[in-house]
Amino acid sequence: MAGGRDLQLDTLRAFAVTLVLYAHFLAPGGTSFLGHLGVRLFFTLSGFLITRLLLEARDAVQFAAGPALYSFYARRAIRIFPPYFAVLAFVWFTDLEQAGSSLAWHALYLSNFWYAHRNEWTPWLLCHFWSLSIEEQFYLAWPLIVLLAPRRRIEAITIGVIAFSLAYRFYWPIAANPALARDLLPPASMDALGCGAILAVRRARGADAPGWVRRGWPAFAAVFLLVVWSDPGPADSAWEWPRWLLVQVLPLVPLVAIVAACSNGLGGRIGRLAELPPLLALGRISYGVYLYHPILLAYVVKAQPWIPLNVSEQGPGRFLVAGAATLLAASLSWVLFEKPVNGFKRHFPYVARPRARTPSEARGFGATYPRAKAAVDLQPTDRSYP
Repeated sequence: MAGGRDLQLDTLRAFAVTLVLYAHFLAPGGTSFLGHLGVRLFFTLSGFLITRLLLEARDAVQFAAGPALYSFYARRAIRIFPPYFAVLAFVWFTDLEQAGSSLAWHALYLSNFWYAHRNEWTPWLLCHFWSLSIEEQFYLAWPLIVLLAPRRRIEAITIGVIAFSLAYRFYWPIAANPALARDLLPPASMDALGCGAILAVRRARGADAPGWVRRGWPAFAAVFLLVVWSDPGPADSAWEWPRWLLVQVLPLVPLVAIVAACSNGLGGRIGRLAELPPLLALGRISYGVYLYHPILLAYVVKAQPWIPLNVSEQGPGRFLVAGAATLLAASLSWVLFEKPVNGFKRHFPYVARPRARTPSEARGFGATYPRAKAAVDLQPTDRSYP
């Protein structure tokens, strides 16, 4: 389970977080469709990995829904909460950007609802928390479906979730309301999470991504790029809403195809490139990179008088200095903080470990004969994060 196939998923994380850094540090205007695409890739990865993990737990011999749910939530808390709440404590203590009035929303993983309700990116310092809130809301609800719903119904439920998310998008053109809520409320991201999940569900029954996805994703990617680079036209033009819908939906097919290919293991030169140590290292610390990068940017801008490069504006100087500071902080966080804390996950296996046999069982009296699959911790596959 922990072989080269999952290593390439670390490279996808590295790629996704690089797109976000580009959007926030280098792209003109401080925004880019590439940053949003990176977040959508994170969602697709999370949907795939979490669903695969839960299905593997469900297939284990010693599976019980209650302990599996408890272990899932405990392990997610161990992985996600310590650095997340450390950032919130730091922002509160330093009073950066006077973000105190919104901290309760962020602490409850309701950042997306905060920004949707206010319809503005204030405080900017924590605006990236909207996606972390979406992930946490997904982690809260999805295991209940995968571990408790009838197994034969899970694929249909997943398809229904994707369909609901796609249908949700058509409400906004009817309402003619371009508010932040259209992109920040949970249904707006459930298509990407669901597409990753459906790939895991298909894999669990011995299938893979549909043939039309594997063969047709370059066409979807090409059309997506044409739409992104097209002239959006004036506000309220006839092209505005169709363009928004296409930009959101078209990338789903390429993202699923890429996750499917990397989880199977790319071969040749591309495969060797996808397993380069620097990319894998960046993938491992990408949660910290995503979490810390606006904080580091704020301090880099404050330090402009002592920095010879221009870091006050989007550009190469900001990308180089703020990016280096972010990588350093995330690396130290991983080595000194996150990795040691993650060690506690070993106390929360998804299924019970096999108990030692008694002497009478060893001699054959009352011996049990396990089925083909032994109980497993499944820890190697639990490598996803927001």
